[in-house]
Amino acid sequence: MAKEPEESPGNGRAPQEPGKPGGPKERFDAAGRRVLLVCVAGGFTTLLDQSVLNTSIPALRETLHAGPADLQWIVAGYSLAFGLALIPGGRLGDVKGRKWFFVTGLALFTLVSLVSATATEPGVLIAARLLQGVGAGLVNSQMIGTLQDVFDGQLRARALGMYAVTGGLAFTLGPPIGGAVLALAGPEHGWRLTFLLNVPFGLATVALAARHLPKPRPSARNADLDVLGLLLVGALTLALMLPFVRPPGWTGWLAFAAAALLLLGALAWWQRRYARSGGHPLIHPALTRSAPYALGTATAMAQFGSSLAASLVLTMFLQDGLGLSPMGAALVALPSAVAMGVASALAWRVVQRYGRRTVTVGMVGSALAMLLSGLLAHWAPAAVLPWLLALLQLLGGASVGLMGSTNQAYVLRHAPAEAAGVSGAILQMAQRIAAAVAVSALSGVYLRETVGGGGHRSAYLTASVVCAAVAGLAVLASVFAGRATAREQRDGGPVAMSRGRTPVR
Repeated sequence: MAKEPEESPGNGRAPQEPGKPGGPKERFDAAGRRVLLVCVAGGFTTLLDQSVLNTSIPALRETLHAGPADLQWIVAGYSLAFGLALIPGGRLGDVKGRKWFFVTGLALFTLVSLVSATATEPGVLIAARLLQGVGAGLVNSQMIGTLQDVFDGQLRARALGMYAVTGGLAFTLGPPIGGAVLALAGPEHGWRLTFLLNVPFGLATVALAARHLPKPRPSARNADLDVLGLLLVGALTLALMLPFVRPPGWTGWLAFAAAALLLLGALAWWQRRYARSGGHPLIHPALTRSAPYALGTATAMAQFGSSLAASLVLTMFLQDGLGLSPMGAALVALPSAVAMGVASALAWRVVQRYGRRTVTVGMVGSALAMLLSGLLAHWAPAAVLPWLLALLQLLGGASVGLMGSTNQAYVLRHAPAEAAGVSGAILQMAQRIAAAVAVSALSGVYLRETVGGGGHRSAYLTASVVCAAVAGLAVLASVFAGRATAREQRDGGPVAMSRGRTPVR
């Protein structure tokens, strides 16, 4: 129990009444609730940023005279820096304690938001977005570690579940909030205000974190940062992104493909070598040996990347192709937010009945929504098209709501014991890097087809088909993950779980 709830959250439990046994559902004590509030607020602020920005892209492009490559870096650079900062941020928090890295990361994110809001040329905004991503990665790595440090057992599972729900809520509320700001302030100043929204929330959360997060308690003697592994992951991501940012000829594509394969081989070799030498590799080799974990992570990467890319391309199509206002575009996307929230709340009931098939069915629904959106956009009359797309957003949101947190729980359940501590951070890093590649690729496909004289409808169809194909890969990965899980259970292999993790049945 937390003996001094006002100062030290302990395990975050509320004391039980004397003589009464603990019930099946534990409660957060006062100090635990404050820690959870700070973590959820920090996560919401940093995760809301990108989804709000999507609605502002057309206005931002006109004001800054940004080209396709500039826009790709503006939207993808944040995810890239976010993902690459997660692991080193987590290791530094292990060594020095998490509190002040959380505060520093959020302060950096908040202050650089002012730079983004006042940028007068694309290069400044790109640099600011990269720095914001670093700050966001630092915040979220400390947040995950703090929740694991402060809570255990059932409370840890609930706290991490709230963090996952916060991410989904931020993703779905972003477009309506961005649309409302642009409608009130106009496109020229509205996109700047979307960045300024971060400032009051960020400053308030910094003050709360400085007061309520537990004092730093280092859990490791040295950071043991796998710098070379991090550099190889960054270089591999850039090798996948750059051909879409500045498309080369066929020889250029082959050169980038060869470079990506070489970097992937070098990364695999280095991770094994670094682990054998006693270090803590960026991607623990044990994670790749667990088929359910590796395939579940691949499912999450394909889902996250395709969803973010589809959302961005839809926003550009609604405003540039159909001429809707930012608020009108946001209203088309609103059913996705509602459906995702409802489906997320009910997902556990579906999982109890259908088990891991919930993930596969959810991804099938998501892929169908993307494909049908593209087909309708190509052939449906403009007068009814927004309504039809809104209906498909309802399907897509419900599908992601069913499978998102469910897949995460299955993935983390199958993390090997020796890598359980980093499994969550690796999963999030993989999702962010997948988002950077998918967003840069799909926005590039759409922007270059329209700039080159192609119609917005055909460009949106092309982008939607590609998004649906990526989601289809997630379906296949989910099917194979289910088979690997069943094979593991048949063979009687133990499922290693970190302390406090609640299994998914």
